[in-house]
Amino acid sequence: MLDISRDRVPTMETLYQLIDLLAEWKINQFQLYTEHTFAYRNHKTVWEKASPITGEQIMQLDAYCRERFIDLIPNQNSFGHMGRWLKHKQHNHLAEAPKGCNTVWGWMEPFSLCPEDPGSIKLISELLDELLPNFSAKMVNVGCDETVDLGEGRSKEICQQRGKGVVYLDFLLKIYEQAKKHGCTMQFWGDIILHHPELISRLPKDIIVLEWGYEANHPFAADGQKFKAAGVPYYVCPGTSTWNSVAGRTDNALANLRNAAENGLANGAIGYLITDWGDNGHWQQLPASLLGYAYGAGVSWNVQGNRDMNVQAVLDTHAFEDRAKVTGKILYDLGNAYKITGALIGNNSILHRLLLRPDIPLEDLKKQGLTLETLRKTQNYIKRATTELDRAAPSRFDGRLVRDEIRFMAALLSHACQLGIARFEAPDGKISSIPVDTRGKLADDLKNLIAEHQRLWLIRSRPGGLPDSTARLEILLKNYQAD
Repeated sequence: MLDISRDRVPTMETLYQLIDLLAEWKINQFQLYTEHTFAYRNHKTVWEKASPITGEQIMQLDAYCRERFIDLIPNQNSFGHMGRWLKHKQHNHLAEAPKGCNTVWGWMEPFSLCPEDPGSIKLISELLDELLPNFSAKMVNVGCDETVDLGEGRSKEICQQRGKGVVYLDFLLKIYEQAKKHGCTMQFWGDIILHHPELISRLPKDIIVLEWGYEANHPFAADGQKFKAAGVPYYVCPGTSTWNSVAGRTDNALANLRNAAENGLANGAIGYLITDWGDNGHWQQLPASLLGYAYGAGVSWNVQGNRDMNVQAVLDTHAFEDRAKVTGKILYDLGNAYKITGALIGNNSILHRLLLRPDIPLEDLKKQGLTLETLRKTQNYIKRATTELDRAAPSRFDGRLVRDEIRFMAALLSHACQLGIARFEAPDGKISSIPVDTRGKLADDLKNLIAEHQRLWLIRSRPGGLPDSTARLEILLKNYQAD
């Protein structure tokens, strides 16, 4: 499952190339995670700046997948993660909290549909009516994860009366009926129903729960046993660990993918879905994700035979066709830069956070384990990890591009280290306290990185989400340039 909603929508050529690779690796199902990036006829306001996938393009992809023994599965989030819809006047009235609200994540702009508003299921029905006929597979992923604002707005009273879990399940079952109307088996993310385990047995037995978790120690065993006991079919859904990281988190990814395979097999999971998200700008480049795709493909088919796979060699042979046999090791090592910092945070890399959150207090970074010494060690590690990049010889059609993408990821990580070092050396740890000449050098370096980010983006991806992705880096640039 590839995220095409935060913010990167691949070109058709990129998707065709990726499908060819997945087919070679025996991947037999492909999903494009969608929030607002399908070109629905009546909702141009939602997608007009996103370079969306059209119905005609989906049908072309569907045929291409079918010829390669892959089911292309429609994917449309349908409850939470609707912010790209609900921010518009046309749809804001359907929000659980039209003006936003406080949640366990802090203040949130409108995010989830209000399940008690008849217009909510009417909208989802309309979307599925238009989306599903473009696919030949009789299955659909309707999302429904992370409804963190449910019960904090318009449905607060009914949630207090009946219970938040029951209100959630009732709306989920309404979506289920819409999927059944099209003859489709419904998939949905299982995080919310796991908060209400007493309701699992009420799920239809022809539904598929997607049990997701992205850390090495995610409780795939305990969660899987709950679905097994209830007789509810489920997939295990680990991830590539690339999002919020720039270049991945190699060791976490391998352990997470292996954990899912071993415990999914032990507890009767009927599928294994590798997820590749794009949170906060989708700064990671495609080569970083291939490590997770390859290892996940191996352990999903044969966990005992592939748990100790030499993933570096596999990448050199089956992904990059690197005659020098160094590209796989470079990506593997670069993806472990997050560990050298000593600051291990869930679903994230501290280096990514340094770039994304210029306002984060230095004390908070220290509490997470970051030090001046570990930043310097990480910078040296990145340099060593990429020493042989010029010797890499990927003979694939995109070999030169792969080298440029790796070089960019390494440079962006190195910039994060430079920023962290400068903040540690500043009197109060704030960017504004970094000496003007140092800030100037950081600004010049970041301008070059932003330009390269834009250049690389437009080779594999459509232009629509690029301004949003770039804007996150431009916030840091403005901090460098502030008086």
